[in-house]
Amino acid sequence: MRLLHTMLRVGNLQRSIDFYTQVLGMKLLRTTRRPDQNYDLAFVGYAANPEQAEIELTYNYGVDRYEMGTAYGHIAIGVDDVYASCAALREKAAQYGGAITREPGPVKGGTTVIAFITDPDGYKIELIQRDA
Repeated sequence: MRLLHTMLRVGNLQRSIDFYTQVLGMKLLRTTRRPDQNYDLAFVGYAANPEQAEIELTYNYGVDRYEMGTAYGHIAIGVDDVYASCAALREKAAQYGGAITREPGPVKGGTTVIAFITDPDGYKIELIQRDA
């Protein structure tokens, strides 16, 4: 078994595609239109399956906002330098409706350096500094 993708429901498909590709540097891997079923999909990621897992962005026609609820946590992305990544992403994220919501620093009680960025729909993405 292997992880294939994570699905996120989004309020504006193009806005979300722009955020994940222009801010986080992912590629738009493919899209699917399902007008008869009232939804469209876009798959984004750093590489396509089977090389890496993807994110499926789902737009349900007529729904521009979702409640986060309390079950969703976050998506995690490994980066070389969390401080530099946040500096590079801050303005770009704001242009596309996102924001740095936890400044870079060690996780409480540990040494792993993390930060959080939020996408235009409010989904949290953890940036984790990975040693090369």
